[in-house]
Amino acid sequence: MTKVKFILDIERDLFNAWETANFETTWTTYFKDTINPKILEICEGKKYEESKEKLKKYYSRMHSNKIVNSLPQIYQDSWDKINDEYFEILERITGKKMPFDEIKAYLTTQSRCPYSPNEPSFMVSIFNPVLSALKTCGHELMHIHFHNTYWEDIERQIGKEKTGDLKEALTVLLNIEFRHLWMVTDKGYGPHKELRKFIVDIWTKEKNFEKLLEECVIYLKD
Repeated sequence: MTKVKFILDIERDLFNAWETANFETTWTTYFKDTINPKILEICEGKKYEESKEKLKKYYSRMHSNKIVNSLPQIYQDSWDKINDEYFEILERITGKKMPFDEIKAYLTTQSRCPYSPNEPSFMVSIFNPVLSALKTCGHELMHIHFHNTYWEDIERQIGKEKTGDLKEALTVLLNIEFRHLWMVTDKGYGPHKELRKFIVDIWTKEKNFEKLLEECVIYLKD
């Protein structure tokens, strides 16, 4: 069974702060809207190495805080209670196993929680309440699973951008199959609202993941 390991890595958090200040996407401005103006001043339009020392100084008290440093274990203890059930459900509904024995969850001071499908790893915000943090874990783990099982085939059919939209929209299944694990709703992003509704409609009729993806590819080709 895949396990998740929670880690506070200061270097990664600093890089995520810089990257978030410079992050651009076609489907949300949420991350840039919530970032501290001081971080934008330090990082926006600049290279990471130019910003690193100022960022390190700005976050020094946060990164040395005893409560912050206790959070990896708090999240670890909480996630461990649902780890096996989460992966059992994920593998049951998709028909494919997570192809990793361990996935690292790095804590971040930012609202943006990126993931790396090949490393594999993802981030979770220290400002999330525990139940919301668990939902974030489930969300990002679903992305990693999709990237390593279905992404390549679907990208050949509908291209990178629409495959990315599908990957995001599929997390609506967290609200149907996984919500009892953390009791928090995955809201998704505005531009994916109709696609998420379509996914729910198809899934409600027949819980067949392969058929769901086929229907979504047809939907996105139109």
